[in-house]
Amino acid sequence: MRSFLLILLLFWAPSVLYAEEPVILIVGDSLSAGYGMKLEQSWPRLLQRHLDDEGQKYRVMNASITGDTTQGGLNRLPGLLSRHQPRLVIIELGGNDGLRGLGLQVTRNNLTGMIEQSIQAGARVLLAGIQLPPNYGSAYTDRFRDMFRELAEKFDIMLVPFFMEGVALNPDLMQGDGIHPNARAQPVLLQNVLDVLEPALFSESAP
Repeated sequence: MRSFLLILLLFWAPSVLYAEEPVILIVGDSLSAGYGMKLEQSWPRLLQRHLDDEGQKYRVMNASITGDTTQGGLNRLPGLLSRHQPRLVIIELGGNDGLRGLGLQVTRNNLTGMIEQSIQAGARVLLAGIQLPPNYGSAYTDRFRDMFRELAEKFDIMLVPFFMEGVALNPDLMQGDGIHPNARAQPVLLQNVLDVLEPALFSESAP
């Protein structure tokens, strides 16, 4: 009987401790999925390392998928929210919508749905703003850029104005396709997120 209880404790105790850690859920595309590099080099993995080093007891769950769109994120989000019950949700989607020339209202509606679902699930939200190359025309690219700010203001959520700030125009930080950041860019992307996210993390952990 004693050995049975010991085995039960060994399996049960770690899972309870693990479950108590608040979750940061990242729902993104290739910019957050570690495309073209080792996963441990990606900014979500660097975020987990940073939080561990700072003694912040958060667990980062990266649910990013290369090629994903806001529609894909919206479809996947209910299951992710139910499974992980995150404290914070980082939404980094929209780039593939823009590159495919999808209607802005479709993208806006999908992002709105993701934000609303996350808030209803009790999570704070950080929206990572995306900007498109100028060859898509200023009318479309300006409206696309402004969409993220408008949604952040409407729902009073955190916003990284331009997720690829300091990276997109630096060829040393981009892969050969000119679209995806390389491994050297990941600390820059992480800092872009931390500049907005870290004050929220400290307020969450305050007594």
